[in-house]
Amino acid sequence: MIPEPSTAHRTRPGLIAPHGGVLVDLQVPVSQHETVKAGVTRAVECSDRNACDVELLTVGGFSPLRGFMHEADYHAVVEGNRTSSGLLFGLPIVMDTDDASIAVGERVLLTYRGQDLAVLTVESRWEPDKVREAAGCYGTTSIEHPAVRMICSERGRFYLGGALQGLELPSREFPCKTPALVRADLPDDQDVVAFQCRNPIHRAHYELFTRALHATNVSEAAVVLVHPTCGPTQEDDIAGTVRFQTYERLAAEVANPRIRWAYLPYAMHMAGPREALQHMLIRKNYGCTHFIIGRDMAGCKSSLSGDDFYGPYAAQDFARDHATELGMETVPSLNLVYTEEEGYVTAEHAEARGLHIRKLSGTQFRKMLRGGEDIPEWFAFRSVVEVLRDAG
Repeated sequence: MIPEPSTAHRTRPGLIAPHGGVLVDLQVPVSQHETVKAGVTRAVECSDRNACDVELLTVGGFSPLRGFMHEADYHAVVEGNRTSSGLLFGLPIVMDTDDASIAVGERVLLTYRGQDLAVLTVESRWEPDKVREAAGCYGTTSIEHPAVRMICSERGRFYLGGALQGLELPSREFPCKTPALVRADLPDDQDVVAFQCRNPIHRAHYELFTRALHATNVSEAAVVLVHPTCGPTQEDDIAGTVRFQTYERLAAEVANPRIRWAYLPYAMHMAGPREALQHMLIRKNYGCTHFIIGRDMAGCKSSLSGDDFYGPYAAQDFARDHATELGMETVPSLNLVYTEEEGYVTAEHAEARGLHIRKLSGTQFRKMLRGGEDIPEWFAFRSVVEVLRDAG
């Protein structure tokens, strides 16, 4: 009989309940590792994306899941962003493989760069319709969409579902606190506002998430959890280890007791509305009551036409429509601009006052970085610029 791992962390009564009501913990005590690995039939090496999913399943980031989704849940989420039991989920969580010989009932050791991450008891195995998955999850079947390209060219032919028993967490250059550890550092009976980002932190980001603490639907003593993703993302995005360093450098400089800093081992899909929902429920598991959601969150563009795959407010609308069911609230991202007269203000305020707006595009910023030019401090923190230049 397989030893049953501990099922949940206790959370303080003042904190928001995890998604589904239970904060799952699939980590098996070291003393039981050999027993758990007994009867393993083969090892399967995880991709970087797989490793992120295994970690989030193990520590409860995907609570209340206790393993990779079965085929019925996969289909239900693809078709209607809910599991077969009706639980909200933005995207399916599955293990992929090209090995056609893996059978239901097998116990498979999941490895990653020399580590034994977990044992998967295969309870479901199927060959997905990836065209249908792309259309359902991403709203397009075009391989110009990075996630459509990913599921077609990177993911294996078969998907596996089943219970996980966690052995080790991936060794990373950046530490990722578990939901239990993040929750332990949050205040009781206060709102916790989550800030998600997949880019290096710039001054506009800082202005945005500190001002979110003063939103009308946020309590007076609320804190913000700055929780950027540091896993795989779009091909042209800056590497997660570099993004992590920019946040660490700024966290060391900023003494603000209302800010908490942590990092999320999550692989981006650039799925727009679906991803907004996925990020919200993950942050609920980390103890957040509110979620800052920006214009065109997790959006992407066609590399041929330059057209957006999603409308500018599609993610905001989708997240807002499901927030009440999650027991959370959304905080719309302010459209901030930098002005010569008043610094950062909303675009509406700048237009009404006739203020002079200064702009610096991402393309211009990268060109200035490469050329060794001075980057204006209204755009980027000096310390962050140093990190980016050191990283090349």
